[in-house]
Amino acid sequence: MLILHHNNYTDQHGEYYMTKLSININKIATLRNARGGNIPNVLNAAVNCQLFGADGITVHPRPDERHIRYRDVLEMRPIIKTEFNIEGNPSDSFIDLVLSVKPDQVTLVPDRHDAITSNAGWDTLRHRAFLTDVVSTFRKAGIRTSLFVDTESVNIENAVLTGTDRVELYTEPYASLFMKNAAEAVGPFVRAAEFARDAGLGVNAGHDLNLDNLNYLHTNIPWLMEVSIGHALISDALYLGLENTIQMYKRQLSG
Repeated sequence: MLILHHNNYTDQHGEYYMTKLSININKIATLRNARGGNIPNVLNAAVNCQLFGADGITVHPRPDERHIRYRDVLEMRPIIKTEFNIEGNPSDSFIDLVLSVKPDQVTLVPDRHDAITSNAGWDTLRHRAFLTDVVSTFRKAGIRTSLFVDTESVNIENAVLTGTDRVELYTEPYASLFMKNAAEAVGPFVRAAEFARDAGLGVNAGHDLNLDNLNYLHTNIPWLMEVSIGHALISDALYLGLENTIQMYKRQLSG
């Protein structure tokens, strides 16, 4: 059971927390790579996001390095003073990178190497043995793990069996339906978040969350531990400014 306490939440152990905002800075790297050189500077962007109120920085390096590069991740580690979350498909090279960097959290995502963006959660029943091995490797290194999943209970059940610490709910279906029927859109996510919480998992969320739909999700699932937001937030920052945008997103998580 979680209880509202001045915009904080307490779990059954009496621990208080607020939902953290982790900013995915891939799109800043995409802009840099489009022209070559080092403008905009990805490392400076990470520093500024933290300075302006981000609770964490997320990066999702892909094998073709079309946005965040492996070198970026290595260079970024010393400057992250909040929480560092690395997302990706657990290929051998990705696992080696994570073990060398030792972020606070690794989020395992089943995206193909040529995927434009993540578009599905894990089939944790089919891939349970593989995921169990990978999760064990990271846990032995002291790295918190999270599995990217949909709202199907079977995938959450099998996520528990892998030994993962958390799941991240893939929220694109919620975002797609939100403007048509918010209550219908959020229903499966509330049920999945309750199921995961009751099974002892921490619950994160991410994908297509924005200033229109974030607060409603948070209001209905106040025990979310973290949301990871990139594309919408960086796009909003082009018009609203980075500092102002981060504070606007933080306010969506404050009540």
